[in-house]
Amino acid sequence: MKNLTLPIRFGIVTSAVLIAYFLILSLMGKHTNVFYSLFNGVITGFGIYETIKYTKLRQGKGFSYGNGFTAGITTGFIATLLFTIFFAFYSTELDSTYLDELSKVWSKDYKNFQGIVFFTVAIMGFATTLILTLSFMQLFKSTNNQKK
Repeated sequence: MKNLTLPIRFGIVTSAVLIAYFLILSLMGKHTNVFYSLFNGVITGFGIYETIKYTKLRQGKGFSYGNGFTAGITTGFIATLLFTIFFAFYSTELDSTYLDELSKVWSKDYKNFQGIVFFTVAIMGFATTLILTLSFMQLFKSTNNQKK
């Protein structure tokens, strides 16, 4: 558990930044434009990158690919879970018309549209986490190549 405290903290901070970004977009009336959500990947990626970097600094020579991968996945999953919970709360309790504004066509065709949107937000976050963690670990892993 001691090895997971740093990724959990970074996951909480990353989710807080995601929530703040969403609320800023909401204040400007831009939160219904899905193209602004592309920046969520940048925010999540920065949190994962920093977690892996600090994990490597903290562990030194004891750092392994598995340690970095676990740190990155933990950070991203925590951030995704907390943001998805906030997103569900926001769209059902704070702004109940948000989902209808988000997709005027789809919301009328599906009975469980809210569940589909929440599931999609979570899956997008988990996929982003996995891809970015694997990508960043290419930067941080140690090489087994011999120097010439």
